[in-house]
Amino acid sequence: MAKSYWEDFTPGRTASYGPRLVTREEIVAFAAEFDPQPMHLDEDAARAGMLGGLAASGWHSCALLMRIASDGFLLESMFMGGTGIEEVRWHGPVRPGDRLTVRATVLEARESTSRPQLGFIRILFEMFDAAEQKLMTMTGNLMFGRRPTPGA
Repeated sequence: MAKSYWEDFTPGRTASYGPRLVTREEIVAFAAEFDPQPMHLDEDAARAGMLGGLAASGWHSCALLMRIASDGFLLESMFMGGTGIEEVRWHGPVRPGDRLTVRATVLEARESTSRPQLGFIRILFEMFDAAEQKLMTMTGNLMFGRRPTPGA
C-alpha cells in the first residue's frame, strides 16, 4: 500500500534523500552511451578542459536525481508521472566519488479540476555533494493520486 498521496505533499514540505555514491565507471558508461564528450569520458582531456577533471554529464546528473528521488519517496507513493520540467540548472560538476543527496521542497499543490482522483505538485529538487555544495536544481510538476475517501 502506498505511503504517500497528493494530500501529503503540502506547500513548504521539505525532505532529504540519499546519499548515493557516484563511480567513475558509471560516469564513463553513461557518457559513452548518451553524451560522448571528452570531459565525461577521458580523464586527461577532462583535466585540460573547463571542468578541470572528469565530470558526469548534466543528463546523467538528472538521471541520478531521478533515481535518488525514486528510491527516496516516489516508489513509495501514488506518483503518477510528471507534466514537465520548468527548469534545470547545473551549478557544479558531479565527480567520481561524490555522495549525492537530494532535497525536495514542495512549492505548490493543486487539485485537478478534470480528474478528482489526482492532484498536482510543483516541486524544487536540489542536489548536493557530501560537502553540501549545491550541484544541481530542477523544478518540476508532478502528479499524484489522491487519498481514497472512506466508503467511496
